[in-house]
Amino acid sequence: MKLFIYILNRTEKLEDVLAGFVEIGLTGATLVDTVGMGEVLTRDVPVFAGFRKVLSESRPANKTIFAVVEDEAKIDAAIRLIEDVCGPFGSPGAGIAFTLPMDRAFGLKPELE
Repeated sequence: MKLFIYILNRTEKLEDVLAGFVEIGLTGATLVDTVGMGEVLTRDVPVFAGFRKVLSESRPANKTIFAVVEDEAKIDAAIRLIEDVCGPFGSPGAGIAFTLPMDRAFGLKPELE
């Protein structure tokens, strides 16, 4: 079992990403509104305001998607889907995805516990 985490920079693509997740059987994800460190520093910390140009590629807001996934093939399918919708990882605005191993989980659907 893995925890799949995707930080979506292009929030205008959220609907397409979530619809694709449902199509590949990746359901039950949790979404959190997030902001990057660069955005907070340039907006809220006056000493860093001069770096606004340097950090101009950062988005003012992101969506972070968390999903517990038992089937590794669904993770591979999710990565392909994200790249189809948002562009290849490594390109501006594609976001970041990663997985973490999970030993135990509580409160999930019975088939995942």
